Amino acid sequence: MRALLIIDVQNDFLPGGRLAVPDGDAIVPVVNRLADAFDRVILTQDWHTAGHQSFASSHEGHEPYDVIEMPYGRQVLWPDHCVQGTEGAEFHPELRAEKAQLIIRKGFRKDVDSYSAFYENDHQTPTGLTGYLRERGISQIYLTGLAKDFCVHWSAVDGQRQGFEVFVIEDATRAIDTNGSLDHAMRQMRDHGARFLTSDEILTADQR
Repeated sequence: MRALLIIDVQNDFLPGGRLAVPDGDAIVPVVNRLADAFDRVILTQDWHTAGHQSFASSHEGHEPYDVIEMPYGRQVLWPDHCVQGTEGAEFHPELRAEKAQLIIRKGFRKDVDSYSAFYENDHQTPTGLTGYLRERGISQIYLTGLAKDFCVHWSAVDGQRQGFEVFVIEDATRAIDTNGSLDHAMRQMRDHGARFLTSDEILTADQR
């Protein structure tokens, strides 16, 4: 049993958005083709409060992409993005969001950021995704979305830690790549056992 996990394909992470991932919109057609090939599709949605503590604007004297220590560990400070109820928090208008059986909203607690689809950044507060997957007998998760070196990365690592078989679909992700974050993410995902493949490998295998 497998599921497609589509991570944070939202306007603020796309070209023209407040925290645009380079070439982020290029993954949308790929993700849509994959969504048509999976019976089980899950979306995540960054859903920050105004004045969230992960925003550089909430910390006097700091700029976006500075790194500070928070009670739960190191935190990259971001431009304000994906604020609840704003256009930037909405999914890309061409994303096949209607295919999803579940939407996980994360980052809505003001004092802790949330990259992973499984846990807040304190590594203790669960989103409920693990229970959802286990109750439905899903053992394999295929990751797509934004950004490869943050939310996809943390979701892949946590998915493996939770005992799922994790695949990252490389042409259905894009990275921010700040301060060596992509190299670090790739090493960690591989070290934890995540595997990498392309959308064509999945779609071709499904047609056999």
